[in-house]
Amino acid sequence: MVLVVDDDEHIRALLRTRLELDGLTTTSANDGIEALAQLATSRPAAMLLDVSMPRMDGFQLLETLRNTRRTPPPTLMLTARNAADDVRRAIALGAKDYLAKPFNDQLLLRRVRRLLRTPAAVAPQTPERPSGDELFL
Repeated sequence: MVLVVDDDEHIRALLRTRLELDGLTTTSANDGIEALAQLATSRPAAMLLDVSMPRMDGFQLLETLRNTRRTPPPTLMLTARNAADDVRRAIALGAKDYLAKPFNDQLLLRRVRRLLRTPAAVAPQTPERPSGDELFL
């Protein structure tokens, strides 16, 4: 499953349709807050994440996941922000790839498929929760 996080309803619908036509299952969130709620109950194999969103932007979502020691799914930042500083920040926060809008469909699909081949993408599809006999530092 690929989680699509973008505040633009049309972009979310376009991305979901394109990914589903390529045989992938998808879910979506309107912003970082909704994405956090979904990540608490499921473990998508990959995430497409916009930067500029209300309430919680893409950078804040990645930072929140890092600060709470929750590993984000392999993440492709898909955003209109194209500055080198934005790319560096996204990678430093844990994003695996970065693609500027507007994007080429075939390039997007190749990058999503590459994300799905990363080791974290094949992890169990449940959220990380320690059991009684595990020690997390």
